[in-house]
Amino acid sequence: MLSRTADHLFWMARYTERAENTARMLDVNVQTALLPQSARAAEQSWRATLGISELQEAFDEKYAKLTPKDVLHFMVSDTSHPASISSYLRAARENARAVRGTLTTEVWETHNTTWLELPNQLRESEFQQDPSQFFEWVKHRSHLSRGVTFGTMLSDEALYFIRLGTFLERADNTARILDVKFHGASAATQSGEKLGNENQRDFYYWAAILRSVSAFEIYRKVYRDAITPARVADLLMLNIDMPRSLLASLTEVLRNLRYVSNDVSSDTLRFAGKLHADLKFARIEDILEEGLHDYLTEFLENIFELGNRVSGDFLVPVGA
Repeated sequence: MLSRTADHLFWMARYTERAENTARMLDVNVQTALLPQSARAAEQSWRATLGISELQEAFDEKYAKLTPKDVLHFMVSDTSHPASISSYLRAARENARAVRGTLTTEVWETHNTTWLELPNQLRESEFQQDPSQFFEWVKHRSHLSRGVTFGTMLSDEALYFIRLGTFLERADNTARILDVKFHGASAATQSGEKLGNENQRDFYYWAAILRSVSAFEIYRKVYRDAITPARVADLLMLNIDMPRSLLASLTEVLRNLRYVSNDVSSDTLRFAGKLHADLKFARIEDILEEGLHDYLTEFLENIFELGNRVSGDFLVPVGA
């Protein structure tokens, strides 16, 4: 396959997954904002959300003061920067348009229709009244894109590069959500906030995080018990049967890398295999003892490195 075609397919999938994950992340913030908390804790939560996408500096240049409304506008509909949901969906559609001949009609029409429907979904009054409804729409369109892709595309290199992009992006975003939300829970505890029933507040906080990655029902099936931070981390990191876990994502990355491997990709495949093995044989107790933040920071650095290696082996070089 031509490297330019592979590049468009890879990034089409990454941008679609990135839009979905941004919607998930913002939705959990909207939901947890409804819980009793101090103004300082609420602002920290929104700033952490900006930090996940490395948008804090760009936001501060544009806005003198942080408000939830401005954060939502900046991360959802502001196309003056490349890291909003609107920008991601536009980029996904443009990459799909560039390789229309490689995609099935159903896949192209799904991406194109998503872009064409976006303005109606972002009507100001409706979005401000119920942003969660918009986030559900973004998730649904992403699910539809994946389903149509898997259900209509030939199982060849085109499909493998799409899935490689999807699962690389998913691993990155799940790790970011975990890192920021666990840090937020720790900061709230250390600040000594006592707002209402703490056990009830903790339940809704962790339940919202689980729902942000479609894991609430799965958690109940696996543990059938109270929600605890350690179990949340174990499920979202090390449970291979959880579709959005780090281990499940890396398993798919490794599988699709093997399908597209070439004469120069052996080191990349070995690097991915080591990351996968580290997760596969890890114990959550050891990770928490080592420090979850340090572990996830290193993981994100390795995912970034893996993405660069994939680009170097298969895709269009930067500036080409």
